[in-house]
Amino acid sequence: MNSILQIISNSQANTDNLNQTLYSPILLPNVQDKSVFLDFNGGLVSSDAGILLLKEIEEQIGLIKSIEKVIPESRDTRYVRHAIRDLLMQRVAQIACGYEDAYDCNDLRNDPIFKMLADRYPETGEALASQPTMSRFENSISRPTLYRIARVFADVFVASYEQEPEIIVLDFDDTDDIVHGTQQLSLFNNYFKEYCFMPLHVYEGLSGKLVTTILKPGKRSTGKQMLSIVKRIVAHLRTKWPNTILVFRGDSHFTYPEVMEWIDAQENVMFVTGLSSNSRLQKEVKSLEERAIRAYEECSRKIKITLFHSFHYQADSWSKPRRVIAKVEVSEKGKNVRFVVTDMENAKATVLYKHIYCARGEDELYIKDHKLYLKSDRTSCHRFEANQFRVFLHSAAYVLIHALKTNILRCTQLANATMDTIRLRLFKIGARVREFKTRIKIELPSFYPLKDILKQSFQIFNALRRI
Repeated sequence: MNSILQIISNSQANTDNLNQTLYSPILLPNVQDKSVFLDFNGGLVSSDAGILLLKEIEEQIGLIKSIEKVIPESRDTRYVRHAIRDLLMQRVAQIACGYEDAYDCNDLRNDPIFKMLADRYPETGEALASQPTMSRFENSISRPTLYRIARVFADVFVASYEQEPEIIVLDFDDTDDIVHGTQQLSLFNNYFKEYCFMPLHVYEGLSGKLVTTILKPGKRSTGKQMLSIVKRIVAHLRTKWPNTILVFRGDSHFTYPEVMEWIDAQENVMFVTGLSSNSRLQKEVKSLEERAIRAYEECSRKIKITLFHSFHYQADSWSKPRRVIAKVEVSEKGKNVRFVVTDMENAKATVLYKHIYCARGEDELYIKDHKLYLKSDRTSCHRFEANQFRVFLHSAAYVLIHALKTNILRCTQLANATMDTIRLRLFKIGARVREFKTRIKIELPSFYPLKDILKQSFQIFNALRRI
């Protein structure tokens, strides 16, 4: 082990020696009687050929093109080498492939596939943007531009429906984004015991489509702040969908009196949110708890007993009594009591809790795709606006991959795959790229396992271009 560490130390101490080591043949164990050598001199070979599908889906929905239109060009055009669209496409595609840091731009500047995504020749085309260029771009975005980009996401969400939907479920949820620097508006959160942001994610709960992502300081929003966000989203959707039923859904953190009262005054806007327990609510369900415990004890097989109860309750901060649904569950693990509050007076308690409220659990999976797999918590810029823009870049990757999954891959084995699985199985394909005088050829592995899915996907896009 000491000898290994010494080799690593010596290599790191001399960059020239390290580069020479990387690009010179490396001896591997023999295969039978033949020696094996490894080097990095394969030429125009990319490990991410499948990401070309992202360019295809972008041509269909136009997200990157629309974002480009709302970002003003403030650079001196005499020295511009990378158009805004190219910068956006490069960064979003690299995020989708797992290269979430701007530093990765340096290593991928001459990757033939990523160059093609920016509509550049894979061999003779100009290299892509470097990390300093990308960082300057991220830090150039102003607050008014961020508002315009947010509207683009909402417009693309609306355009994803062929006609006005009957009902839309707006799932609101936030998550912790731990920071380790001096980022603006990162605050200490006592619950997480860390300095962090609290980005707000809004998805359509029935489909998983992203509506918006808003980077917030690391503390819980006030009722007025959340009402402002809800108003803007609803107003924007109403310009296109005047008759759609909009359902505001969230956990107990989103049970704001201001939001509920505003929704009361709106037509075809409803809410269902979690409600934190207290002594008054516990008193309301005491008899229900006793019934559930007796039923469990009398059951010979000791199966889980679940009972529901609907009643009206008024918290001190509420202007009027509201309908509350209580769920009492007794099992071998003990007693579990949960509450939700809603303005849906006619829905059955069981249906409202199990099939309307509990369905918001899918929102956690959407956030997992966004935060864990697409690494949207890499908010390491000092400026708050730059970090919000970074979140939008990761959101763009989410929108494109989600559209690819739901529109193109829906009848394949990847229909219900996570974005991590799609990346590993569909995007991460080794390919040799050959540029000729009048054509470009991409050679994929003969034994790529999902070649039928990849071939079918490109055939669908070819058909769409002819429509």
